[in-house]
Amino acid sequence: MPLEAGLLEILACPACHSPLDDRSAAEKPELVCTGTDCGLAYPVRDGIPVLLVDEARRPA
Repeated sequence: MPLEAGLLEILACPACHSPLDDRSAAEKPELVCTGTDCGLAYPVRDGIPVLLVDEARRPA
């Protein structure tokens, strides 16, 4: 279930402050940082983004 557009406008990557790409409709829902040097993927659990750097994964 995709997040509301208004919510995405105010959320940013906590590590580098870049915008986030909504991939919450995927099989493994997450928000992915669009920063070229960062790229962390934050999980979305039960429709709630978990924007903790310790919970993020670094995509391959």
